Amino acid sequence: MEQDEIYLIDLWRIFTCEWRWFSGVLIAVLACTYAFTHSVKPQWEATAWIQIGQVGPVPPGLDPKVEPLLRVIERLQLVPFENEILESIGFASDSPEAQLYRNSLKLEPMPYAGPLVRLNVRARSPQQARQFATATVTRLQAVHRQLEVLPLKYAHEHLAQVEMDLRDALADRARLLQVAASGARGDAAGKGIAGMLLANKNEDVRNLQQARSDLMDRLGPIYTFETSMPWPVYVPERQAFPNPALMWGIGLLLGMFLAAFAATTRNVARRAASRRAASIASA
Repeated sequence: MEQDEIYLIDLWRIFTCEWRWFSGVLIAVLACTYAFTHSVKPQWEATAWIQIGQVGPVPPGLDPKVEPLLRVIERLQLVPFENEILESIGFASDSPEAQLYRNSLKLEPMPYAGPLVRLNVRARSPQQARQFATATVTRLQAVHRQLEVLPLKYAHEHLAQVEMDLRDALADRARLLQVAASGARGDAAGKGIAGMLLANKNEDVRNLQQARSDLMDRLGPIYTFETSMPWPVYVPERQAFPNPALMWGIGLLLGMFLAAFAATTRNVARRAASRRAASIASA
């Protein structure tokens, strides 16, 4: 404990003796921090959440999503796809804005929340950041609409076929009811055959009605929907980079470290020079 106190006293003496070096280095680092925070171009970050669309009437065992979650992420990271997004809002693929878009794009899969994809992208202004995020979702929606065309076409054709079969089954059942009613006074064998046919037709009608109801439910908005954003794009009021409080904190810590190192190094050099001068004088 006593050695620690002596060490701290010695360290304080070094800083007191070399205060010019300590202050000079600290001021220089803080000046660099000030120049950096005021010269670098600010960046704002937008956050968007993408809900992947799905088509409900798919064969059992298949994913109803228009495109699997990981494939969506891979698509969003493709350079040609990103170029299409940038060109759609008027930016060249080799522009500084395009480079910032690619470097700052971050995608986080959220498989248990929809699934959703959380997208973060930066730009030179809040409006531009919101534009980047919105354009990304809009382009993805256009691609997914094309992928939905065939599954939806087949689903509606299947529904139309089921409705047609149901109409035919209802017409057949009506005819069987008329036959059963007109032959109520006939022989028992004919009446039994008519009753059996009517029972089979009733079963067919119930199955077709169930199939139509299931298809209509799955084509409804609960099971069939487009790719969209469940919430609006969020852009904080404060810039994401540079963060003034964080930059000044890092600058102060780094300045204190470098200032202490410079003061200690200068003190060691001064003592070494004094020892050399004393040895020369004694010689």
